[in-house]
Amino acid sequence: MAMSVGPGADGDDTPMSDINTTPLVDVMLVLLIIFLITVPVVLQTVPVKLPNVRFEPTTTKPENVNLSIKAAADGSCEVYWGLTRVHTAELLNRAVDKLRLEISKQGGAGASGLQLPEAHIRGDINTPYRCIGGAIYIMQRAGFPRVGFISEPPPGGNPRL
Repeated sequence: MAMSVGPGADGDDTPMSDINTTPLVDVMLVLLIIFLITVPVVLQTVPVKLPNVRFEPTTTKPENVNLSIKAAADGSCEVYWGLTRVHTAELLNRAVDKLRLEISKQGGAGASGLQLPEAHIRGDINTPYRCIGGAIYIMQRAGFPRVGFISEPPPGGNPRL
């Protein structure tokens, strides 16, 4: 660290025009050490592999079941089979009956190449998860091997990633 004391080389008492940067460097080093210590603490996360979002066009078949789910004003769940509102027990009974009918049309449970129908769920964006999760559980309990969601593709985006 340099310091000017006394008269200059030519004998004049001129003020020093250099800026002392030592305090600035000290402050910057302290801040750097603080950030190096605190950043790993802030960035602690649980490692999770999230699914890639992609849009797969669905093939609409007449044997597929279309469910629409939304939340009512009182907080209860409204489930519609096509355009008919159904309750939990009725949804289970309809799903079991639909599956039995399709299996009997194709020659029974032991028939080869059995094509079971799918359940397609359209859930309103403001619907609580318990409503949609309950419908998924009921359809799987009835025996539907595939339960999927109908959604809108992103506007103007590439639907296939």
